[in-house]
Amino acid sequence: MPVETQVPIRLIVGLGNPGAEYEGTRHNIGFQVLDELIARLNPGRSQKKFSSELWEVFCGGRKVLFAAPMTWMNASGEAVQQIC
Repeated sequence: MPVETQVPIRLIVGLGNPGAEYEGTRHNIGFQVLDELIARLNPGRSQKKFSSELWEVFCGGRKVLFAAPMTWMNASGEAVQQIC
C-alpha cells in the first residue's frame, strides 16, 4: 500500500502504576479509563509487548491501539517510545 493512502494508527495510552498497592486509586485513573473503553469496545485478549499490555481494535475504519504501560508512571515514556 503506498504511504499516501495508509491510514495512521491511533494510540491511546492509559497511565498508572503496576501492582495491587495502586489499584483503585487516583494514581491509576488512566488504567481505569482504559478498562472502561475496553469493556465497551470488546477488543479481545491483550498482548504483553513493549513493556505494556496492548489491545487492538478497529474503530471508524481505523486501527486503534490501547496501551497500559507496565512501568512506573514516571517511566511510562520508555514504554510509549517502544510502541511508537
